[in-house]
Formats: sequence, C-alpha cells, structure tokens
Amino acid sequence: MIRSMTAFARQETRGDWGVLTCEIRTVNHRYLEPSFRLPECLRGLENDFREQLRKQLKRGKVDVSLRLHASDQVQHSFAIDVPLTQALNDAAKRISRILDNPAHISALDILRWPGVMATPEQDYTEAKAAATSLFEQTVNELVAARTREGERLLAILEQRLVAIHAQVADVRERMPQLLEAQEQQLRERFEKAKIELDSERIAQEMVMLAQKSDVAEELDRLDAHVAEVRDTLASEDAVGRRLDFLMQELNREANTLSSKSIDAGLTRAAVDLKVWIEQLREQVQNIE
Repeated sequence: MIRSMTAFARQETRGDWGVLTCEIRTVNHRYLEPSFRLPECLRGLENDFREQLRKQLKRGKVDVSLRLHASDQVQHSFAIDVPLTQALNDAAKRISRILDNPAHISALDILRWPGVMATPEQDYTEAKAAATSLFEQTVNELVAARTREGERLLAILEQRLVAIHAQVADVRERMPQLLEAQEQQLRERFEKAKIELDSERIAQEMVMLAQKSDVAEELDRLDAHVAEVRDTLASEDAVGRRLDFLMQELNREANTLSSKSIDAGLTRAAVDLKVWIEQLREQVQNIE
C-alpha cells in the first residue's frame, strides 16, 4: 500500500492545565526531515517525538506545531519576593533622604525590578502526558490521511500504466506493417531514380533499415518496467525512491523509441508515451 507524502492532521485536547493543539503538515522530500515548534515547557518531549516519527514515516518534510494555551489560573498566578521588595523600599527611602528633590518611586517601579515578581514553577506533568498522547493521535491521523491520498494516487498511476501498456502493444502490432511500408517506399525511390532493381541491394538496404528501426528491445523493456512498477506499487515498504528510478528508465526507453521512429504515427506514439511517463513521474514525487 503506497502512501502520499502530502498530508495534514490536527488534534486538540483539554485539561485543568489548559488547551493543547497539535498540527502536523507534511510535503514531499527526498528524506525524512522533521522540524518542531514546541512550548518551552514541553521542549523536553522533542526527542521522543522524533523517534515516533521515524517509526511511522520514512520520507517527507514534516512540520510539527504544538501549542499550549494555559488555563487562566496558571496564566495569572505570580509570586512577589517580599524580602527583596522590602529591601528596595528601604533603599529608596534612604536615597530620598539624601537627595534634594527625590522622585517618587511607585509600586510599579518596584515590580519592574528584576526578581521582584516571578511566575512560580508550574508542574507540567499532566500537560506532558497529554501532549505525548495527543502527538500520537495526530501522527496516526496523519498516517491515515497519507494512506487515503496514496489510494487516490494509486488509481491515477494505474490509469497511466494501462495507457502505456496499450500504446506499447499497439506499436508492437504495427511494426511489421511499418517495415513493409518502408520497403515499398524504398522500391519506389529506386524506381523513381531509374535505378536498376537489384534484389541483393534491396535486401541489404532493408537489413540496414530494420537494424536502425528495430524497437523490439525498447518495447520489451517498456513492458518489463511497467510490470516492475506494478510490483513495486504492491509492496508494503516505502517505494517512492524505487519508483522514481523506474520513471527514469521508462523515459529513457521512450526517448530511444522516438529516436528510432520511421513513421509519423510512431513518433506520435513515442510522444504520448513520454507525456504519460511524465505524468507518472509527477505523481511519484509525492509517494513516500
């Protein structure tokens, strides 16, 4: 079963600590390349997340975004360092007695002093457990989305493979007629040039023509590559790289077929083959 590298998944969970939202986007890439945007309090989970992605995904550029919206109770709680505040106040009073025209120091001025106001250390144990579970759910949703997209890609690929196979069969069937037509054209050129027809000379020319226009090997390889693509698509492993290689091989045979063309119809057939192969290649770029 093939899987696409392009997908999106989003999951959300809530608790007394707040709301967690996880989003994962993936696009095609030659290798597995994950990147993470995590809240600082959950940064320690990144290595575990990376390991889980390696188990589930083989290729693709993966963007993971995990957002934590803390509950109001957590967001608005803070602590005052009373001894430091008292010391600052005493120091301000002493300075005021020394100065001729002291400026008034407000409570806000003292709060701005480093260390006076601090957010108490929060216990994120429950949030971390929830984030781990949420990430697993989101990855599973992502894999399911990539699988569904892979099924759609498989139908498109099979259509192109059927077209290529049919075109190869058509060219193979027409080749004897094309060679016969080429022999007739050769005889007509000899007659038009008033050259005495020499059966041995015609035989030599036809052998040379047959060698130049022999595409049986290319047709056989095209059929073999199509069969190999189908076998690869049936594999349970990540097959994107192998499919990409097979697309190169298919394109090479189509180019050779085009270079040996002896007929406008054969040229059109080669062009059609290259178009279908390119369409295949574009879809294969998205396969894991």
